[in-house]
Amino acid sequence: MNRFTTAYWEEKYAAQQTGWDTGGPTTPFVEFFKSLSNKDLSILIPGCGRGYEGELLHQLGFKNVLLVDVTEAARQDYLARVPSFPPENFIVGDFFTHHHSYDLILEQTFFCALEPALRPRYAQKMHELLKPAGQLVGVLFTFPLTDAGPPFGGSTDEYRTYFELLFTIKTLEACSNSIAPRLGNEVFVRFIKPAK
Repeated sequence: MNRFTTAYWEEKYAAQQTGWDTGGPTTPFVEFFKSLSNKDLSILIPGCGRGYEGELLHQLGFKNVLLVDVTEAARQDYLARVPSFPPENFIVGDFFTHHHSYDLILEQTFFCALEPALRPRYAQKMHELLKPAGQLVGVLFTFPLTDAGPPFGGSTDEYRTYFELLFTIKTLEACSNSIAPRLGNEVFVRFIKPAK
């Protein structure tokens, strides 16, 4: 059962209790985006919150970016900030019921906000949504996993158990360019769905 419902997150926005909100795209994503040359990639950002990474991709000319979040508050904030973004490309809904195919999925504090029991399901859903040779790229937290979240932590050994049978693990290593509040508590991940 997921304790963290739409109402839970809407209340967080209403009370301005958004400690996860960094106010802009974080360094690992800014650096990663520099490696992307194909502006036609289909890109999904689930649990996007205020969608700073989506905003930057839009500014850089990426044409097929889709954002998903459970809160209307996040969507309204984003569309007010980025009025040129196609409003139909910001979906308010449950990621686990989303159906489409993507070249690239970005992970930015979504995994850590989910009930930890949902992690195997998350890995399966990512595999389902990615095209063959598609990539799941982002950052995961590496502080001890407790019941005190969200955010929830974890370890690289734990993360391998969810992803290694579904993906080729190209990168799962300490993040060298985290923002200051997260320094030493993040790993950068790049998982590739097999081409066949």
